[in-house]
Amino acid sequence: MVGIVVISHSSKIAEGAIELAKEMAPSVVMVSAGGTSDKRIGTDMEKILEGINEVYSEDGVIVLFDLGSALMNAQMAVELLDEEMQKKVIIVDAALVEGTVVAAVQSSIGSDLLEIEKSLQSISLNKMQ
Repeated sequence: MVGIVVISHSSKIAEGAIELAKEMAPSVVMVSAGGTSDKRIGTDMEKILEGINEVYSEDGVIVLFDLGSALMNAQMAVELLDEEMQKKVIIVDAALVEGTVVAAVQSSIGSDLLEIEKSLQSISLNKMQ
């Protein structure tokens, strides 16, 4: 099952997105990487790296984020993984709450990493139209 890391500048937002997704997909492994390690607003590359390692499996990991610096920290975290793990971690730019729910539901029904990424990309495109 694909694991999910939710990054937000606010730990409460990341935790809330996971709380909502767990209502529809309770078996999916998800972790919040929200806020900084000292509980401030912001993002923390180490916290993101720990989250990826926590949910990682051979099926892979989807990483969702809220704002630009969260993306930069996610990219740095992925760069610290070994090459084999890097191949199985995908960072997706999608609406955070909707993306978390879609990714969780897709993972719970056995969709693979690329299928989940495609689903998330399609909801991102739909929001722009």
